[in-house]
Amino acid sequence: MNDTSIGMTPEELRVAILAERDKIARWQGNQHKEQIRELHAASVLQHLKLSQAWVRRTWPKRKHYFADGSDVEPKQISPILVEVAERWHYDLFRLARLTWSLPFTRGYGRRLRFLVMDGATEKLIGILGLQSPPLDFPARDAMMSYPEGKKIQMVNQTMDIYTLGAVPPYSRLLGGKLVAYAAVSDEVRSAYRSKYSGRVTLMTKEKLPPELVALSTTSAFGRSSLYNRLTYRDSMNGEVRTIAEPLGYTKGYGSFHLSAVYDSVKDYLETRGISSSGGFGVGPRIVWQNHVRAWKALGLSGKAMRHGVKRQIFWFPLARNVIDYMSGRDCAPEYYRQSFDELAGWWCERWLLPRSERVDGWHRWDHSEIGNIVQVNDSG
Repeated sequence: MNDTSIGMTPEELRVAILAERDKIARWQGNQHKEQIRELHAASVLQHLKLSQAWVRRTWPKRKHYFADGSDVEPKQISPILVEVAERWHYDLFRLARLTWSLPFTRGYGRRLRFLVMDGATEKLIGILGLQSPPLDFPARDAMMSYPEGKKIQMVNQTMDIYTLGAVPPYSRLLGGKLVAYAAVSDEVRSAYRSKYSGRVTLMTKEKLPPELVALSTTSAFGRSSLYNRLTYRDSMNGEVRTIAEPLGYTKGYGSFHLSAVYDSVKDYLETRGISSSGGFGVGPRIVWQNHVRAWKALGLSGKAMRHGVKRQIFWFPLARNVIDYMSGRDCAPEYYRQSFDELAGWWCERWLLPRSERVDGWHRWDHSEIGNIVQVNDSG
C-alpha cells in the first residue's frame, strides 16, 4: 500500500496522481483476475485497517456463524433468506463483506441487505446487498423508451446489486449462485414493497410505486462465472429461462485505482473553497466529480480515470413485461412467481449436488481462516 498524506502541496498531489495513473497503465489491455485483485489491494487493505477496532470486538462474538467444512453435508443444506434487521445480522454482513477482494462499500440511496443462512448448521452461506440504481446506465437505457418526464420514476423501480457472494466452504459449493437466485425471489420484492411503500423521495418529493421490477449489476472481474448460465426452471409451466441477462461490458472508466490519493484530493478541493461532500442522489458519482474538479485545477488530463477494467453487465428482469412496463406501454408489471424455497431447490438440484460430487477439499476448510483475512496489522 502506498499511503498519501492529507495536506499535500499542489505539486506533490499532482505527482502522486500521475504515479497512480502510471501504475494502472501497465495493466491496461491485459488484465487477469489476479492482476485486477492487485489493483484493488491498496483500497481493500486501507479499509481493513480502518475497521480493525470493530473487527477485534466483533469477530470473537460472531465467529461461530462461520462454518468449517466438516460442519456441512451438501444433501442436508437448508437455505434460509434473512433480511438484515438485528445487530448480529449487521455484524455478519459486514464481516463477510470484509473478506471480499474488492473495495468495501456501504451502498447508497435506497438499500436492502440480506443474509442467506443454512438452517441445517445455523451458519452463514452468503450475503446480498441492493442499492439505488444509477440514473444513467447506457446498457439498461438502450433497452427502454421511457415515457417523457418519467425516467426517474421508472429507473427507481429497479435496484443495483452492489455486493453479492458466499463465504467458504459454501462458496466452494457454488453458494454464490444461490445468493444470486435469492436476489430475484418473491421475498426480496416483498421486502422492497414493505420498506418503501408510501415513501416520499427526497429528490423529487413524490411517492414512487413500491414495485421492484428488475435488478442490474456488473461483474467484479471481467467475464462473470457467477452470473453466466444462471437459469431457472419454472415449477408451474416447466419453462427454463435465464435469470441474469448479459448486456455487454463497461468501458473501463472509474476511480477505484486512485483510492490512495482520494483523501488528499478532497483536502485540496476544500482548501480552494470547493466542497467535496456528496448530497442525496449522488452516490459514488461524487468521487468521480471530485477527481475531475481537482485534476482540472491541477492542469491534469482526465485520462487517468481510464483503468481499463471492463466489467460484464447483467440485467435481472423480475417481470415478464419489464421493458414494456418501464417504457410506459404496460400499466402494471407481470411478475414471475418464484419463491426463495423454489429457487433454492433448483440451485440444489442444478448446481450444489453435482458440484459436491465433482470437487474435493471444501470439507477441509477451517473457519478460523475468515478471522485471518479480516484481522490485519493496522500499524504496518
